Amino acid sequence: MDSKEKIKKWLSENTNTGVKFLQRLVQEPSKRGQEGKAQAIVVEKCRELGLSIDLWEIGDDKLKSHANFHCDRTHFEGNPNLAAVKPGKGGGKSIILNSHIDVVPEGNLKDWHDDPFSGIVKDGRVYGRGSTDMKGGTASLLLALESLIANGIDLKGDVIFQSVIEEESGGAGTLATVLRGYKADGAIIPEPTNMKLFPLQQGSMWFRITVKGKSAHGGTRYEGVSAIEQAMKVIAELQRLEKARNIRLNHPLYKNIPIPIPINIGKFSSGDWPSSVPDVAVIEGRMGIAPIEKVKEAEQDLEECISRLNSEDPWFVAKTVELQWFGARWLPGSLELEHPLMEALSKNYTSVLGDNPIIEASPWGTDGGLLSNIGDTPVVVFGPGTTAVAHDANEYIEISKIFKSAEIIACTLIDWCGEAGVK
Repeated sequence: MDSKEKIKKWLSENTNTGVKFLQRLVQEPSKRGQEGKAQAIVVEKCRELGLSIDLWEIGDDKLKSHANFHCDRTHFEGNPNLAAVKPGKGGGKSIILNSHIDVVPEGNLKDWHDDPFSGIVKDGRVYGRGSTDMKGGTASLLLALESLIANGIDLKGDVIFQSVIEEESGGAGTLATVLRGYKADGAIIPEPTNMKLFPLQQGSMWFRITVKGKSAHGGTRYEGVSAIEQAMKVIAELQRLEKARNIRLNHPLYKNIPIPIPINIGKFSSGDWPSSVPDVAVIEGRMGIAPIEKVKEAEQDLEECISRLNSEDPWFVAKTVELQWFGARWLPGSLELEHPLMEALSKNYTSVLGDNPIIEASPWGTDGGLLSNIGDTPVVVFGPGTTAVAHDANEYIEISKIFKSAEIIACTLIDWCGEAGVK
């Protein structure tokens, strides 16, 4: 029996153990600022596997002063980052296995069939906030590593497992790993891709647009200028810009995605009294960045859009629309389809599942842009989760896909890092 057959056999014999580990992870509600207890479970597992542990609290001046630090959180005490290394025997390529421990809030509790952090198992799925995004992916990475270690399979190259905080709010945790010196010849991030391979990752950034009007009594609203009505003109321009940017992109890996790089309006606020004409409206949203464009290019598109409004619309000439970039930001990432990591992952996908992988571009941002742009580490995003239920009520992940992903990743590690032998 060769090493890959041993991995498959071991994973099939350890399903219950793997599911119980994921349940424990899901049952710890590792929302922002509360990641510590769930991270402790991951640390415990890495120690059991005999990995070299590096556990530290992020937030030093080097991180906070970095140009790509986009985080409104300044204190991270009690919620550490983790890097755990399986050293290679030498002569092989290294790899980073990057996962995040933080999850988004649970939302409206009435929409959940069970407690959001139950970790309950039903119909071949594990349910709970973070199960698909991305604790199921974390479990796949650790199962892949454990299947190698349990079978005494040594690799030539180093394997660097990372469990980071702050992915959901801009990637400060992964940026901290890069600044700490963690780089590799390749990286896999098991975000919920529905088992697709994403060599391209969309970037994104948040914006705030302030639109001014003129107050008046609602009974004589014609004496005022509604900031809401003026904001509607701005929104129409944003929609036109979104359409133009997506026509210009025209990338084949986005052929099945209706809006590859959206401009989403996520928040709108205006007025404080029903009988008054509002004099200020504030639009907040998220702008997608194409994998093949620079952040500054995307910024310039929106800035020029607002500038045209301010120069061409008579009202905005007098009352300038204000644009502000704020909050979280994710860098885009891009990897050529012929890259050896893509080839290794694709080959093992086909070997394990008997079919060719679907290769697409990520419809959302990941930490991959930080690893590739700041850490010079090529990235493929591939994981077992279901995109449609990420961040939604009754989030779940299919157990079978966790273990298939683990098998594909473990076999890819053998090919990528090189097998040094079996103990």
